[in-house]
Amino acid sequence: MRGIRVHITGASGSGTTTLGRALAQDWSVPCHDTDDFYWLPTDPAYTIKRDPHQRLDLMEQMFLPRPGWVLSGSLLGWGDTITPSFDIVIFMTLDPATRMDRLREREARRLGGDATFPGPVRDRYLAFLDWARRYDDPAFTGRSRATHERWLSTLSCPILRLDSRKPVDDLVKVTTRYVEAFVCPSKQGGQGSYRQKGTEDSKRQGWGQFHVESALIR
Repeated sequence: MRGIRVHITGASGSGTTTLGRALAQDWSVPCHDTDDFYWLPTDPAYTIKRDPHQRLDLMEQMFLPRPGWVLSGSLLGWGDTITPSFDIVIFMTLDPATRMDRLREREARRLGGDATFPGPVRDRYLAFLDWARRYDDPAFTGRSRATHERWLSTLSCPILRLDSRKPVDDLVKVTTRYVEAFVCPSKQGGQGSYRQKGTEDSKRQGWGQFHVESALIR
């Protein structure tokens, strides 16, 4: 899988980073996360945004020209110029309650006791959870399921939708099988565009357009 460029996206807490690292390790390709480019390195982290042009320039320097890589995270609102590089986009979904439980546990581990005591760290923690909770609100103007769906509809590459409740090892297997069946043949000169091939093959296998059902996990 060294010649495949993958972008994994979804809501915060949906498992994009976890799957990205697992895929990169299994495929022996570099793995990057959009947060590393979106934010400047600060202490505390995630407080100062990097200029959008600088984000893209840094990505170009770090990995974009390479033949294969995995990029997890979100590019909404600033990364459209690199979407032609994608061979496949994986969209991770998870029910809101489980996703928020995961986020609370993750942030509590990252912040330690500072997340529970009144002060600026706890304020940022609560503000982040409030922002993440609103992802499933169609009226939310920030990063949301609705804006993600609109963005996905503009892409010309295959889109694989995965439920991150499944074990990571199973998701890696499903993704690998999907890429071997649909993405690799197209890159090697198969008939039809990415989107045409993905749609036609998905329907023929009974998966539904750009969806992979749990029956594929064997």
